[in-house]
Amino acid sequence: MATRDDGTPWWTAFPEPKSDVNTIEPAQVLELLESQHNGKPKPCEFLLIDTRRTDCTGGTVTSSLNMPAHSFYPTRKSLYDLCKQAGIKRIIFYCGSSNGRGPRCAAWMQDYIDQVGGDIQSQVMTGGIRGWVKAYGGQMMDGYDEETWQAESA
Repeated sequence: MATRDDGTPWWTAFPEPKSDVNTIEPAQVLELLESQHNGKPKPCEFLLIDTRRTDCTGGTVTSSLNMPAHSFYPTRKSLYDLCKQAGIKRIIFYCGSSNGRGPRCAAWMQDYIDQVGGDIQSQVMTGGIRGWVKAYGGQMMDGYDEETWQAESA
């Protein structure tokens, strides 16, 4: 766990999230990705956010943006504005296992959406990138590195 200089967890520098966030299963994310990559191009209505930082190795789910959790909170408004402009309907967050950083960032995002009265939904992918790799290997991943995942499962 990353800490601040005074030894406290990094997230204590920001308000505690209030929102309960909806989850989305990796299979549903795979369906969304496949619908984007099959057939006639259409506007993308979702955005994947990988909240890992120094452990962001082995690849990411295809089309994910890396927005490390420790610096996410101040960028919520900008992300919201960009998503609103682009017609994004849902923002899907994940981290290593989606037990900490991903859900925290998704909740902060949902707090902001609720605050401004927006119609975008913030979700967290269950199982995180580890769950994705366990279910799908390198399928629909950018920068997939099999050796990284073999070493992790050893």
